[in-house]
Amino acid sequence: MAAAAPQPQSGPGGKFRTYEDDRNAPSQETVYTTSNGVPIPHPYETQRVGTNGPLLLQDFHLIDLLSHFDRERIPERVVHAKGSGAHGVFKCTKPLDDLCIADVFSQEGKECPITVRFSTVGGESGSHDLARDPRGFSVKFKTAEGNWDMVANNTPVFFLRDPAKFPHFIHTQKRDPSTHLTHADDSTMFWDYLSQNPEAIHQVLILMGDRGIPQGYRFMHGYSGHTLKLVNKAGDWVYGQFHMKSDQGTKFVTQEDSANYSPDFSQKDLYGSIASGDCPSWTCYWQTMTAKEAEDLWEKQKINVFDLTHIWPQKQFPLREVGKFVLNENAVNYFSEIEQVAFNPAHMVPGIEPSADPVLQSRLFSYPDAHRHRVGVNYQQLPVNSSRTDYRIANFQRDGNMAFYNQGSRPNYLSSIEPIQFRQRTVDLDKVHGQFTSDAVTFLSEIRPEDFNAPRTLYEKVFDEDAKQRLVNNMSGHMSNCKKEDAIKRMIAIFREVSPDLASRMEKATGVKGYDGIAGLQFNGTHNGMASKPNLKVANGMTGKVGTSIAPNNGAPVEGTHKRESIGHAGTNGARVNGSNGVTNGH
Repeated sequence: MAAAAPQPQSGPGGKFRTYEDDRNAPSQETVYTTSNGVPIPHPYETQRVGTNGPLLLQDFHLIDLLSHFDRERIPERVVHAKGSGAHGVFKCTKPLDDLCIADVFSQEGKECPITVRFSTVGGESGSHDLARDPRGFSVKFKTAEGNWDMVANNTPVFFLRDPAKFPHFIHTQKRDPSTHLTHADDSTMFWDYLSQNPEAIHQVLILMGDRGIPQGYRFMHGYSGHTLKLVNKAGDWVYGQFHMKSDQGTKFVTQEDSANYSPDFSQKDLYGSIASGDCPSWTCYWQTMTAKEAEDLWEKQKINVFDLTHIWPQKQFPLREVGKFVLNENAVNYFSEIEQVAFNPAHMVPGIEPSADPVLQSRLFSYPDAHRHRVGVNYQQLPVNSSRTDYRIANFQRDGNMAFYNQGSRPNYLSSIEPIQFRQRTVDLDKVHGQFTSDAVTFLSEIRPEDFNAPRTLYEKVFDEDAKQRLVNNMSGHMSNCKKEDAIKRMIAIFREVSPDLASRMEKATGVKGYDGIAGLQFNGTHNGMASKPNLKVANGMTGKVGTSIAPNNGAPVEGTHKRESIGHAGTNGARVNGSNGVTNGH
């Protein structure tokens, strides 16, 4: 005899359900109802006039079903729409308490739960997982002091350093507004933009090289790209960049082989590996430098710590291990736990602060603004986004759409009748953030010879002969759909500044003779600091008669940028601010 089906709970068991109860309940323990909890004998039944007449508007079950179905989709992310994710745990392996007061890095063995989301950047939610594209790499650390979100990519640099360019650039990654075609059929917008904004060249070489198509999310590194600040218990601070190195190593897929993988390969690979117990992990590092070192780095080497297109030399500023995280739990419900997860670079805990990096500064606003639009103003009340602290959180943010935790009857203002608790300040922000005294200025970065140093090293020192040939094949193949030959000529001129060998190879592969270099070019998106004539220097044909928005330091911290007490104290934790356990592997 078949076992009797479990009976639905009633009485004391039939009270308000928690999120965890709903998430973990099997179907056999549930009863089919309308959205307001009324049991329905069969989900396919409808009310109508007779057996062959029209439907009745009073059939709430049908109206409720269809109305909700019509609203099942929330807006997909403008960028990073296609993604995968999982849950896991971070463990501190080597404390960073000499540099940072963040609790998560305070002692060996300290753990916190995490949620990670990986993604492609430019494609839509149904796009191919193995598209040639940067990958998003975001980690939500649910620490004892609140959530810290590391909103990173799998590349250490990006295409731009001027924040107002971001919407323009992303538009070139999307479909053509007239033909509605992607780069697979028309790459003109992509190369036109890059040919006018040469500071993107480092990211272009990474994207079009082997790292442009990682073999799933398990086999790629993650980088903050942006410069942050770490503050210790003495109030001293250092600049820092965060690195996440895959313990699985890195693997790539060639352009030719990518079509042999399923459109959802990265999702299938990540989910399947965790389900089988082969849980992926990453070792985490901080790369740090003092304020004085940041000033010297610009003055002596023309590397700008506020520039998202520049990298910090790892031999000069080695990585310091701080911990490891492992992904060991798949999402039970993809929509609830991955589609609705919301990462925000402004989510920082005490001991971690933003720098003056302009693209980071703009993201501090843009990310939560997008979440409030896409998910709703109370997006942080969703379980996947909520913090995991041992204290009950409270504030005076109330109401709005879908206010679930609306803080009961507690006062919605700073009340002396029913006072809220406070914790003492642990970071002196007046000391951490510089005293900026200046006129308000307009600013647009300028392309300069130093912008080609790191790309040149990547091409000449890191890429072997086979990697160079794959790079050329990938770029020339992508350019075959570019309908504007002048964009290709300009790109070859930019390649020539990286390496004459690269330019020659691209000319041979495309059949297009490029310009001799960028000295004779004017760019619509960037000032040309290498122009041979004054009329070519200023971007977009501006005459420069009433200001040029060009700055001698190109936005970098120069000598005297930081307060004197910061120069003297920041990073005085031994022989090197990075400690003695640094690693220097990788470009």
